[in-house]
Amino acid sequence: MGYNENYKASIDNPEAFWAEQADSIAWYKKPQNILEKTEHGSYKWYADGELNTCYLALDYHVENGRGDQVALYYDSPAAGGVKEAITYSDLLDRVSRFAGALKAQGIEKGDRVVIYMPMIPEAAVAMLACARLGAPHSVVFGGFAPNELAIRIDDATPKLIITASCGIEFDKKIAYKPLVDKAIDLSAHKPDHTIVVQRPMVKADMTAPRDLDWNACQEGVEPAGCTPVKGEDPLYVLYTSGTTGQPKGIQRDNGGNAVALKYALQNIYGMQPGDVWWAASDVGWVVGHSLIVYGPLMGGCSAIFFEGKPIRNPDAGTFWRIIEEYGVNSMFCAPTAYRAVRKEDPSGELSKKYDLSSLRWIFVAGEKLDSSTYSWLSELLEVPILDHWWQTETGWPMTAPLQGLPDPSEVRLGSTNKSVPGYDIRVVDGDGNEVGANQTGNIVVKLPMPPGVAWTIWNNPERFNSSYLTTFEGYYHTGDGGFIDDEGYVFITGRTDDVINVSGHRLSTGEMEEVVSAHSAVAECAVIGVPDSLKGEVPLGLILLKAGEDIAEEQLEKELVQMVRDQVGPLACFRRAVVVQRLPKTRSGKILRAILRKITAGEEYKMPSTIDDEAILPEITARMQQAGVAE
Repeated sequence: MGYNENYKASIDNPEAFWAEQADSIAWYKKPQNILEKTEHGSYKWYADGELNTCYLALDYHVENGRGDQVALYYDSPAAGGVKEAITYSDLLDRVSRFAGALKAQGIEKGDRVVIYMPMIPEAAVAMLACARLGAPHSVVFGGFAPNELAIRIDDATPKLIITASCGIEFDKKIAYKPLVDKAIDLSAHKPDHTIVVQRPMVKADMTAPRDLDWNACQEGVEPAGCTPVKGEDPLYVLYTSGTTGQPKGIQRDNGGNAVALKYALQNIYGMQPGDVWWAASDVGWVVGHSLIVYGPLMGGCSAIFFEGKPIRNPDAGTFWRIIEEYGVNSMFCAPTAYRAVRKEDPSGELSKKYDLSSLRWIFVAGEKLDSSTYSWLSELLEVPILDHWWQTETGWPMTAPLQGLPDPSEVRLGSTNKSVPGYDIRVVDGDGNEVGANQTGNIVVKLPMPPGVAWTIWNNPERFNSSYLTTFEGYYHTGDGGFIDDEGYVFITGRTDDVINVSGHRLSTGEMEEVVSAHSAVAECAVIGVPDSLKGEVPLGLILLKAGEDIAEEQLEKELVQMVRDQVGPLACFRRAVVVQRLPKTRSGKILRAILRKITAGEEYKMPSTIDDEAILPEITARMQQAGVAE
């Protein structure tokens, strides 16, 4: 079937369509209940089926003769050029042994494990070992500060934490163990053990008996087999920013995730068993779960596990070197990485040193693909550059061309392409009424959502309902605004909430405001996202000082930058703080952040009828222009 037939079948009879797709994976027990509505108004798929995600990713391929094929190519320019080709058989041995070590420490089905690791093969081993035992893992990006890690520890209540002695940021070695120790000190919940991978460049101090060495704890253990789990049982919990400042634990199930990723890998990304796939991301993000570990391995591909940056490792030709060296057929990356490459090598001269003929196409997502970056990449590589759109909550794309079908949709600049089968995407106004083609509004998806999409928040289903299902009855609220043209192409214009997108990472301005407002000189603040040519968006703090405070603005900015770096992490890229006399608000006290964002971007805006003082907008515009943060 082509795209139109696939899409129509998925919308007209979703239960039949996804029952057929479920046949593509090896269940221990096939599900009878294909689709169920939960008591909180969401939908879950394959709840009563039995399977194991690690079995699908490893054992299944070894049993079917793919054991000698490379599963993961580890490539680390960050660690000085360390490389490793790990076969499916080798990876299965490592995962089985480490799962046995976890079992020896009391980890059982349903226990949580937090993983705080750099991009080293042990991170994938840890994830798969947890899946093997039916123990939900929660991977926390290694760039997060101890306070952020502590919040996640208290919410997930893990029995055990897995970390490494360090991560590497260009020539800087970042010791992870002290960060983990501090997070445990800050958290109310205390895990039983921390397992540490000792890397040669930094040795972590260990505290017995709590701290265990990665290698030592595996000595003499019995390798563990796969624990059958229900389709509805959680595979992992991944925390994403919430506008309240309290992160949301997006819970992904085993059954729906497996079916969705198998469908996406083959039909959207056009990958077949034996193909070489590269998602240039991190296991701390949803892309790392779906497209570095689980998706490509369940699909029988060889995946690139890359530790490094697109530039200075050693130069801006790193991406092209990897494509040639491993024969990459397709890759996924956020546009910000290509902007960094272009900044260092504007004419793309370094790409001419490499044979890129294996590359079929490139997918980009995570932030807006600007026309300049698209044109540069397209002309340089002479392969399709394919924008698409998804979220942590969905776990796989909502809009995309389907490269695995005989008639993939063409690229339309500015659009993230058409709706993927299973997603009935609509645009509604503020009252929930559907608007016509080319009219901007709130982008929503008609329920039920397809398999693989989260249907609850860890330990807080009511929050899932209030965050996504109550704004517009009968729809999943994406939080994005935009429009659909008359040929079905979806255009995303930006977030409608207070989450900003920095280099493809969604970060809460609420979290940053909490940190900034804790400064002794700050009376009130607003943190907004402002356009940035390299990172897409970066945060800007607008600060009201307490009466009588005379701190120099430069000193205040320096202190606030350090506070956000310490408590949120350097990935927040908080570098500017501007002192203002007052902030524009509604009569009910809500700060008009959307208008502040328009001011920084030099866009026109309408004076809101609810504003408490119309004189504030020209006043604050002048101040922001004076500070160089508005056009």
